[in-house]
Amino acid sequence: MGTQEGLTRSRLDGMSGFRLICEIEPPTKPDLRHARHQIGVLAPVADAFLIPDNHIGRATVSSIAVAHEVQAMGGRSIACVNSRDRNLLGFRRDLLTAAAYGVDQFLFVHGDAPSAGGRTSHLTVQTMIEAARGATEDPMFAGTEPFQIGVAAGLRRPLPDWKRSADFVFAQVSYSIPALLRWREANPTDAPVYVGVMVLASVGMAKRLASAIPDIDIPDELVRRVDADPAAGVEAACEQILAVRETGAFAGVHLVPVSRFRQVAARLEREL
Repeated sequence: MGTQEGLTRSRLDGMSGFRLICEIEPPTKPDLRHARHQIGVLAPVADAFLIPDNHIGRATVSSIAVAHEVQAMGGRSIACVNSRDRNLLGFRRDLLTAAAYGVDQFLFVHGDAPSAGGRTSHLTVQTMIEAARGATEDPMFAGTEPFQIGVAAGLRRPLPDWKRSADFVFAQVSYSIPALLRWREANPTDAPVYVGVMVLASVGMAKRLASAIPDIDIPDELVRRVDADPAAGVEAACEQILAVRETGAFAGVHLVPVSRFRQVAARLEREL
């Protein structure tokens, strides 16, 4: 199998169309070696890679630049772009950069709280969608294919109409299949929906998640399992991926392996 074919086909691909989108940790230094390593390790099981934007409020290498790197390695990429750090001019610059690099899939989000300073402007996810939709009608973008745009969705709030117009939806990380199915039934959309699955690496991580994302419910049983055995978080995430697939209600999962990407890749290669 050639390099490009190996990076764009996984064992999940083709199984009723179920896709695994793996998030990588973006570089916080001008060095892409770790990003390339994550891509290479996860390639056998990933259908695409999501690259966060200024992850958890810290400056990172541009998600568009890293998405281009994924494509140069033969993979499919989705560049996350947050509204927190941009004004409209800066956003148009990002769209031009993406068009020049051939990056055409985005996940638009509000953005995590910055570690220092405040928001750059009042640009919102909704206005970013409108600007991206209109960009390809601008002569400046002549010859550019329409961008594919995704949005994030919480599980305790209805999906607004403007988000239903997105090309795909990333549902919030959840450890509960019943909660996911209730949300799916209450929020019908023709767009593919990808469920967030995050590896719980430690008890400390569980506490930080619960503090940062009040809507997330982390089962006490899972926390006890991880406290007794750090590898339990990988096992639980892989079990959740299979359970989501079994429902037949979702297009795939958005996997956040954090630092456990090697273990997750090895486990999924064995089980899928």
